[in-house]
Amino acid sequence: MTPEQMRDASLLELFSLEAEAQTQVLSAGLLALERNPTQADQLESCMRAAHSLKGAARIVGIDSGVSVAHVMEDCLVSAQEGRLLLRPEHIDALLQGTDLLMRVATPANAPQPADIEAYVALMAQLLDPSSSPVVATPVMAELQLEAPRVEPTPPAPVIDVPTEMPEPAPRNNKRTTEGGERVLRVTAERLNSLLDLSSKSLVETQRLKPHLATMQRLKRMQNNGLRALENLNVHLKEHALSLEALEALEDARRLLAESQQLLSEKNAELDEFAWQASQRAQVLYDTALACRMRPFADVLTGQVRMVRDLGRSLGKQVRLEIEGEKTQVDRDVLEKLEAPLTHLLRNAVDHGIETPEQRLLKGKSEEGLIRLRASHQAGLLVLELSDDGNGVDLEKVRRSIVERQLSPAETAAQLSEEELLTFLFLPGFSLRDTVTEVSGRGVGLDAVQHMVRQLRGAVVLEQTAGEGSRFHLEVPLTLSVVRSLVVEVGEEAYAFPLAHIERMCDLAPEDIVQVEGRQHFWHEGQHVGLVAASQLLNRPASQNSGETLKVVVIRERDTIYGVAVERFIGERTLVVLPLDERLGKVQDISAGALLDDGSVVLIVDVEDMLRSVDKLLNTGRLERIARHGNQAAEAARKRVLVVDDSLTVRELQRKLLLNRGYDVAVAVDGMDGWNALRSEDFDLLITDIDMPRMDGIELVTLLRRDNRLQSLPVMVVSYKDREEDRRRGLDAGADYYLAKASFHDDALLDAVVELIGGARA
Repeated sequence: MTPEQMRDASLLELFSLEAEAQTQVLSAGLLALERNPTQADQLESCMRAAHSLKGAARIVGIDSGVSVAHVMEDCLVSAQEGRLLLRPEHIDALLQGTDLLMRVATPANAPQPADIEAYVALMAQLLDPSSSPVVATPVMAELQLEAPRVEPTPPAPVIDVPTEMPEPAPRNNKRTTEGGERVLRVTAERLNSLLDLSSKSLVETQRLKPHLATMQRLKRMQNNGLRALENLNVHLKEHALSLEALEALEDARRLLAESQQLLSEKNAELDEFAWQASQRAQVLYDTALACRMRPFADVLTGQVRMVRDLGRSLGKQVRLEIEGEKTQVDRDVLEKLEAPLTHLLRNAVDHGIETPEQRLLKGKSEEGLIRLRASHQAGLLVLELSDDGNGVDLEKVRRSIVERQLSPAETAAQLSEEELLTFLFLPGFSLRDTVTEVSGRGVGLDAVQHMVRQLRGAVVLEQTAGEGSRFHLEVPLTLSVVRSLVVEVGEEAYAFPLAHIERMCDLAPEDIVQVEGRQHFWHEGQHVGLVAASQLLNRPASQNSGETLKVVVIRERDTIYGVAVERFIGERTLVVLPLDERLGKVQDISAGALLDDGSVVLIVDVEDMLRSVDKLLNTGRLERIARHGNQAAEAARKRVLVVDDSLTVRELQRKLLLNRGYDVAVAVDGMDGWNALRSEDFDLLITDIDMPRMDGIELVTLLRRDNRLQSLPVMVVSYKDREEDRRRGLDAGADYYLAKASFHDDALLDAVVELIGGARA
């Protein structure tokens, strides 16, 4: 690409960015002018936006953009000078021009010259009705019927990140926020990496806390040692000691006092460093997380226009009011919210708002009102979408339920309002008898509910007959962190997202009852099934003989169960670490995280866990929870050493083997594994090949040369699955070679059983 071409490409990108910003100004201003055509401030802002786009298009050399912006500017100037009163047809034409300008700025969707000519002619006719009428052409008909909104497609996923460096005089090639901060374009992948690194930095600083506690303990031990030495000195004064003994005793006292003083000073320095490091790490993490946050208004681009245009196409007058546009939300959540919000808004216009004639008969204003409110509540984004329309026709819902054979007529007649509204969220359920461009295709509120559930959120519908309906949505502010209850199951930590927890409680033995052969307990007027987390997660059953049982009550829609755990560790805000894609879907687990001490915790997939409960119920394999855990001592377990530099793979193998009953130790590389093999006894070694410091081949070679270890069974688990790689591992002395590409739970466990048998000796 020549320098000229590079310059042109850069200018086109800048023009696209400016067009995106200025067309938003035009859309908002024109919709305001539709309600009050004489607002001077809105006329001024729209005229300036059109004028800026005309100048920018002229600089870049886009003649079509100059033509469209010029006629729009003429129209707005005429309105400013009082020579023209903006009527609905003028607003429609100006909005069409706004869409054309956005298409002009998008090379992949640029309009044809005929489109531009037709639009200029249309505007000329509107500005001068006495001129010769414009002959309708297919192109013009398309312009008048459609108002496509095309968003520019950037070359790579990017997100605007505001910085704190003020721009003294913003230029046309610099994007700024409302606060005047500069805006840079940063790829989403880099922001994700930054957040991941900052979260790990925050966790690492927390690991200093136990070290500081140990140092304080050492300081107390030294104090006790110094006091013991002083007591010894008092007792020895009664005995005649040689000069050498007295000097040695004094040296010991002096050295201990000096070491205590040095330890105190260094402890204070380390404590100060740990505090400052944790503060900086927290600020770094908060800043990185803030970079992912965007104002809720970002998802509303074009929604006001969409509601207005859809209402006009249906012969209705509808206005959308929005509160909380500046509410900060994770960009990933915003992207996933756009589709369900659009669907709910279209649903409100089509099903909720009545025609002007119907509204007047009911004593309402001709213009229908839809309100969308966004706010923060307890770490959640709460959205309330309400309309002042007709509400839901409950009798029509009853008839539709019976016609679709979803329930007998007798049962449908007894359904409450809340129960009837839940049917609207069923797949394929619609109150439209005929298919239109807006609705009636069977893609209804079930799609909204599905998308909200993917965000770990919930949606509820309420309505008042004749007065309107209200949708209440709750979703996490961010998918990067999750507030969770951390519990212990089988001596391992697991996290239950708070959004799915109904409550947590301690159950006494007398609170547990048998119903139809299964254990239940009484909760808010109903019997709730009780299951053991150890069975669901394939962990060893708890041996705790305590009088009470720790229970987490989880709920997903109408399904509710109590899950018995060993211990409540506490509530934590966890940074979500996705599992390696090569592992596929891990049953009952959605992601991982690190606790403050650096240990790994797995985050429970509650929906998946409830499906697992249903599966156990259907197969009759749901185990009874023992109320007392006093059992005979178990036979010694066989020990396995897992050596792998990948945390994910290492933890997966460890948990699989622990669940099968083996005693498992881990090492982070070949050198660490070699040290463990020389200091402890194991029944099996499982090792990767590619590792730092010492690879798996070197480790196996050293092991086979050692007289004590040469008979130890060895399994190699490696990403390398070529025949020569397998032969190389076996030649080094491995007894089994398993490729990670074909790795699955049963393959590993079957191989372990083949090599060393079951877990018990």
